[in-house]
This record gives sequence, C-alpha cells and structure tokens, in this order.
Amino acid sequence: MFSVMRGKNRIIIMGIVLSVLGSVAGCGASSAEKPVDISDIAPFVQGNSEEVGYEVPIQTPNILIDQNGFRPEDDKVAVFRGKELPETFFVYDADKKKPVYEGKLVKAGYDSDLSENTAIGYFTDVKEEGRYYLYADIVGESYAFTISEDVLEEVFTEACKKFYVNRCGIALSEEYAGENAHSACHTALAHLQENMQTELDVTGGWHMNEMADRDAVLGCKIAEDFLLAFEMNGAAFSDDMGIPESGNAIPDILDEVKYEADWLLKMQDPKTGGVYGAAVTDSSKGGELFTYPVYVTPISMEATIGFASTMAKFSYIYQQYDPGYATTCLKAADRAWTCYFNNQKSGDSTAAFKAAAQLFRATGSERYEDVLNLYFSKNDFEKLFDEDEDVFLGSVTYLSTSQNVDVNRCGVLMKMLMKKSEKIASDASQSSYLVTKVGEEDFIKMLYDMRCLSVTDHIIYNHEYTTIIENHVHYLMGMNPEAMNYVTEGTERTFIDDEEKMGIMNDPQKDALFIFMLGVLRQ
Repeated sequence: MFSVMRGKNRIIIMGIVLSVLGSVAGCGASSAEKPVDISDIAPFVQGNSEEVGYEVPIQTPNILIDQNGFRPEDDKVAVFRGKELPETFFVYDADKKKPVYEGKLVKAGYDSDLSENTAIGYFTDVKEEGRYYLYADIVGESYAFTISEDVLEEVFTEACKKFYVNRCGIALSEEYAGENAHSACHTALAHLQENMQTELDVTGGWHMNEMADRDAVLGCKIAEDFLLAFEMNGAAFSDDMGIPESGNAIPDILDEVKYEADWLLKMQDPKTGGVYGAAVTDSSKGGELFTYPVYVTPISMEATIGFASTMAKFSYIYQQYDPGYATTCLKAADRAWTCYFNNQKSGDSTAAFKAAAQLFRATGSERYEDVLNLYFSKNDFEKLFDEDEDVFLGSVTYLSTSQNVDVNRCGVLMKMLMKKSEKIASDASQSSYLVTKVGEEDFIKMLYDMRCLSVTDHIIYNHEYTTIIENHVHYLMGMNPEAMNYVTEGTERTFIDDEEKMGIMNDPQKDALFIFMLGVLRQ
C-alpha cells in the first residue's frame, strides 16, 4: 500500500571509525560525501566501550544531479554550488574512471534565498548509454547517474503500477505485483459509522495510506488527474503496463480509473444520490491490517460534488470503450449533482463549477451552463483561475468541450492560461535550480504548476515548457539542495535515508501528478 518508508542515519559509536574511513559518494566517486575528521570523534571513543547512539551529519555533494539519469537525446543539466566555483566541469565514465566530456558552467550567481552560490552545467552532447558522474575542481563529484533509453520508462512504469498494487478487495498475484503480492483484503461487508447495524459492500478502490483507508474525495481528484493526463497525452499511456487488464484494447490508465470508479459507484447512496466520504479501517480490536473491519463515514457534500465531476468526465472519455458503463456513470453523476444542489448552493464550493463544466461537456444541458455563467460573471474570476484548482480545471474542461460555447469567453480563458503559464515559466527561469519553488517539501504547488504547463503545452506546443517540465523531474530525482531522490529508492541518496522525508510515489495524489508530468515527456 501507499506507505511512508523511512530510514535512519544513525550508527553505533564503535563503528564510526570504519564508516568514516570507508565514506564514498558515487558509483566510482570518492568526494561527494567528505570524510569526517577522526579527531572530531576521538574524545567520544577513548575510554568508552559502551554502545552510544551518535548521529553523524550527512555530507551531500555540491554537484546536484538527477540520480536516475537521462535519455540519450534529452537535455542534460546539473546544478553546482559552493563558495567558489570553477569555470569548467567534466563528465566521467563511472566504469572506466575517465573523462568523456568537458563543459563550461553558466548562470553563476548568488541565491539569496538559499544563501549559496550556484551555477548550471549542461552536457546534452553526452549521448552514449552508460553510467557516469560529474567532476569539477573545488566542488568535487556528483552522485552517479545513467544515460539510457529506458531510464524514464522504468520510473513511469513504477509510478503507474503503484496504483495497481494498492488495489483493495482483490488478490494480487506475484505475476503482476511481485513482492507486493497478497491475498484479497477487506472483503467483508463494511458498517455505516452513523448506524453500525447497516452493512454495505464497499469492496474495491485504492488504498490511500499506510492504514489502507480509501477516500472518495481524494480518489475523485486522482481519477480526474489521470483522465486529464490521458486526454492531453493519450499516446503516453499504453495497454501493456503489466496489470491483469493489459491487452484488453483499453489503455491501462483507464482500466485503473475504472477500478476506482467501480468502488465510487458503491459509495453512492442509491436513495439520495449522496456519496459517503471514506471507507476507513478500524484497528481498535487489533489483528492484521488486511483483515481490519471497515466502517463508512457519513455522506459528504464534498465527496458528492467531486463524484459528480469525476464520473461525468469518466463517462465522456470511456464512451468509446463501453457505452453502457459510461451511461451508468453519467446517470450516477447527475444523481450526485441533484443531491448536492438539494443541500448546497452553487456558490458554496468552487467544486460545483468544475462539476458543472464536466456535466455540460457530457450533456450540453443549460442547467449546468447556468452555474458556469454564474462563476464567469464573478469580478474575481481571474483570481480564482490563478489560485483555485477547481476553477482552473473547470476552465480547462470548458476550453475542451465540443458543445456550443461562448467563443469570446474561450478567448479570455486562453489569455488567462497563457498568462499563468508564462508566470510559471518565468519563475523557473529565474531560479538557480530551474524550478518554480525550491525547498517546498510537500511539492504540491510545484506539481500543480507542471500540470498547468502540461495543459498549455498540449494546446500550444512550446519546447521551453517541455524543458521546464523535464527540469522539475530532475529536481525531484536529485537535482535539489538536499541532493535527494524523492521518487525512486534504488539510487545513492533517496528519501528512505531520512526519516523525515516521504517519497512521491508513496503519496497517491503526488504520484498521480508526477505521472501527469511524465506523460508529457513520453510523447
């Protein structure tokens, strides 16, 4: 399941000397992690044979690189930092320990926010597949990285498969899930939290955290991001990702969304059309995680309007694959919409705007268009477009519809989209790390920014935007001030080395947005 995998950087004092003497940085590198002076720890060792916990500071390299690597034809870049920086750097073959390329540092300057001097090094001309690391006088070596046609493919597949291995309610075989294989979980009837005598079948869906909870609001957001990613970059999503549905002539990303949609339909109350908020595991009586009893939280208006939006969008896209199922989803979306407006007003939540856009696109009905026009007429609509994700996504849907729309309104929305994207591009170009926000540990704004650029890049192709998206992928996989790979676990310094960090793939919402980014680069 989606879980937080944490590591500790603690060692026992009796082993410090050996650890220090053996400290290295990269595959074949020797100076990325600088040795600690033994005299600094000698006072703690002398005359004391007890095992005492001691935390050694992590020494990270001053050449920051995507630790997974690059495809041969990709733009290749690294960030260099230090009080003094040389003018040139070298790319070394990690196996032969020989330089294969010499490059010059550019964009040297002082980053006042980070209080450090930085520069950029490009080595795009290095195209031969293999293992490499960077070296520069004064600052030393980088971690190792790979140049390979498959380097992005492997990360993309792993990110997508996270959702399959977190499916609830079915057995996962080793053939598809590998070491994550397990028998069917949470198959018993759940109980309604408000009335524990009421039993519900809510099997299915995706586990969202280490407690194997399933959340309707979050599931809807993730499903919509997948559907938009498919709509923007359909060629990136194949039918051979290695899940049971592979080969059924439906892109696997849609198979994955359908698995969640099947569960969401079970979470809708057939009487009112309202949607229950979550299926929560109850660990109070002990036992095994996968056999914990489950209770269902009350109907939530947030879940209900989110459901209306997601099921309408899924209906629109899935119509070409299974018209009957698509119609079922659209009817369910309309029932949820009716339930929401029996209890709320359109101005109570901007999620109503997004749902109206999806339902208008699917049906052309004026009752949905009326809600859209209500929002379009707001004096602060442009501010909402910039700051509110529901308004942004609803606007993108309006731009994508084949229904009769206000052409002038579409022109205004396009100007807003371009303005927002240019601001993102400008922020990235001015950053010493080539990204919109350095040091933001939860990464959510960065990922939202890249989704915006991805949408704009689809409508009006811009190579600069594609490069910015690539640089954000590099940042998340090691080209950041922590020199940490926040995505995968198999490189030299990753999130599992720090108990305070969490990997992107272990957070389902961030993983979905990361997949969105990679979809652009796989075109």
